Amino acid sequence: MARYRTNKSVASLDLDLMGDRKITEAEVAAHWDKNAAVWTDHVRKGWDMYREHLNNPAFLKLIGNLKGKQVLDAGCGEGYNTRILARQGAHMTGIDISKEMIAHAHAAEKQEPLGIRYEIASFTRLSLFADASFEAAVSFMAMMDSPDFAGAVREIHRVLIPGGDFFFSISHPCFMTTGFGWIKDEKGNPVKLVQAHYFSTEHYVERWKFSAAKADDGVLPFAIPYFPKTLSDYVNALAEAGFVIKRLQEPRPSAKLCRDQPEFKRWRNTGAIFLHFHVRKP
Repeated sequence: MARYRTNKSVASLDLDLMGDRKITEAEVAAHWDKNAAVWTDHVRKGWDMYREHLNNPAFLKLIGNLKGKQVLDAGCGEGYNTRILARQGAHMTGIDISKEMIAHAHAAEKQEPLGIRYEIASFTRLSLFADASFEAAVSFMAMMDSPDFAGAVREIHRVLIPGGDFFFSISHPCFMTTGFGWIKDEKGNPVKLVQAHYFSTEHYVERWKFSAAKADDGVLPFAIPYFPKTLSDYVNALAEAGFVIKRLQEPRPSAKLCRDQPEFKRWRNTGAIFLHFHVRKP
């Protein structure tokens, strides 16, 4: 994801902190239903620059060849990444908590049939599927959007066959905190990364646009719920569910990408915006 930033000496997040109130899954679904139409339009226009140029290339390389395998896409959204894997020969099932996102996914499947099954479901409750239903599971930038990560990985572990792989990408918990921001120089160029509140567990809703969108385009920012977790929260939940970690990956913009897309320069030496996991059910 690429956040739209205001031009201040310290550019910080536009978010609503929830205090002691916890955001429910029903609220998550409602937010994504509202985001769905604009999100789908912008993603299909290629406006998610960080997905296109940094996150997806690295994550898809980590995933590798899933051709011929039964694969679950947990939190598939409108199916953009589900379709990429289906075109590569994987037998895809996509689930998402947002009925509007799934409606857009069904429409794309009708226009370009790839044999993808889509269902409205939370990845914390996969009762649609029997034990050991899938040979692999993937999740593109969705696992941090659930109030119950531990429940999600338990369910994904259950529906995987022994030896099944689970790949997921998330915002990097060590850097993308509620205290995240950029210190800018007198010309407005980001020069240092600010990070704070790493241990905060306060739920929040962040508002942002893709960086390719214009500030005055008349389209409201996306409102996306987040559920802060530390790196140990993620790792311990995976271990407790029974997964074995095979590989962690923190994609870094290449020198060529920074030359071609100067926006990425800020991330080459300051910190990591994404974190990728490859874990396996023994």
